[in-house]
Amino acid sequence: MKILIIEDETALSKSIVTYLKQENYLCEVAPSFKVALEKIGSYDYDCILLDISLPDGNGLNVLKALKEDHKTDGVIIISAKDSVDDKIAGLQLGADDYIPKPFHLSELSARIAAVIRRRRFNGGNILVFHEMTIDTVAKTVIVNGRIVEVTRKEYDLLLYFTINKNRVLSKTAIAEHISGENADIYDNYDFIYAHIKNLKKKLTAAGCNDYIKSVYGMGYKIEY
Repeated sequence: MKILIIEDETALSKSIVTYLKQENYLCEVAPSFKVALEKIGSYDYDCILLDISLPDGNGLNVLKALKEDHKTDGVIIISAKDSVDDKIAGLQLGADDYIPKPFHLSELSARIAAVIRRRRFNGGNILVFHEMTIDTVAKTVIVNGRIVEVTRKEYDLLLYFTINKNRVLSKTAIAEHISGENADIYDNYDFIYAHIKNLKKKLTAAGCNDYIKSVYGMGYKIEY
């Protein structure tokens, strides 16, 4: 799961990143309105943490940009402004939740999980695909009743494929999903091939059918 933190307070954004990485989230930071617009225009996120008060613009305009581009990223407003007007404005523009500063990181994490469940999994945390079950809270993969030991990136890959079943995902989109802005440092997509190969091997060894298919010249998809 990929999170974008739009926050100009360096100490706060660092503490959020540290905490969420322990929860196995992939985190990116946008310290300004300009950088935020660049990132939401280039990448998709499972949840965006949005500070309203940015040094070079109003965070609510980020929400407007998301809406205009028909993006489906979940959004939680995090702001020192605790006025009813700001809260209402944010929710009307499409935010999923609002949490005033200061807040406990454990509560923030719980709210992120809730937003992602509503957005991606229809409010639940269990995703069933034929003989395979993915628990998005425990972050486990179960095939025919037995847990399959997968790495974090293998889990992220499988979840990404499953919530986009029957949709061809480009190698670029896959690289950005599992590596975020760091995807640009790779010269090729060999790391994707390696992760997919290992994931397919583990699933088939557990008795799962091979649903992940390569689409020549385009990317990969999981067939329902």
